[in-house]
Amino acid sequence: MGIAEEAQNVKVIGGGQQTVVLGHGFGTDQSVWKHLIPHLVDDYKVVLYDNMGAGTTNPDYFDFERYRTLEGFAYDLLAILEELHIESCVFVGHSVSAMIGAVASITRPDLFQKIVMISPSPRYLNDENYFGGFEQEDLEQLFQAMQSNYKAWCSGFAPLAVGGDMESVAVQEFSRTLFNMRPDIALSVAQTIFQSDMRSILSFVTVPCHIIQSMKDMAVPVVVSEYLHRNLGGYSIVEVMESDGHLPQLSSPDIVIPVVLKHIKYDIAA
Repeated sequence: MGIAEEAQNVKVIGGGQQTVVLGHGFGTDQSVWKHLIPHLVDDYKVVLYDNMGAGTTNPDYFDFERYRTLEGFAYDLLAILEELHIESCVFVGHSVSAMIGAVASITRPDLFQKIVMISPSPRYLNDENYFGGFEQEDLEQLFQAMQSNYKAWCSGFAPLAVGGDMESVAVQEFSRTLFNMRPDIALSVAQTIFQSDMRSILSFVTVPCHIIQSMKDMAVPVVVSEYLHRNLGGYSIVEVMESDGHLPQLSSPDIVIPVVLKHIKYDIAA
């Protein structure tokens, strides 16, 4: 097993000819794909991994300087593909991993047949002629709350992000993986993600991108998916689902899983 494989808990399951790589978002780990995996393993080779900083990874391996930008995570993804000798894959990236996949694909477009993006955003902050959903003041309050009482913040953030109450299984699952992160690492990763601006690199993303978005998402307004569609350098397609929340694969699997499977299976008609 390679260094990246071991550090990021890489698992390879299934036995198909085609490879699907699953990348999770902030505050989760590879367990977020539990509803999708059973539908993939008969037809695909499935690669699962944890982003550095997830509660399932060794916090001693987390390099605060390296992960100040999304490029650090993108290099990790490329290292995993290289160690596994993967020559081409369908990359499914949730939230920040959608952008991580996009960054990685600029360096090595040959490795990506396409990117299926779930709840992606190139920038969370509002800007002139751009609506990302957050003002800087909102983010400062979020970071301050994480710093002052991380566990209390998790309890409040999980239902907001998922779009449900504390009793729902999906909220409890997200709360669990959020709690598992070391607080200082969680804050650092959140700052990297929420302060990032990837708009300038979108035109360099030439691999086909399938953008899947919840109709109601506290972190990513629907207009962001349209922005991505207009500005990506290659072919792209958008599907807005009748789902609620930023983790629809966890909270609305009955709606989301068939949509994700469709976009993994079928290519954009050029």
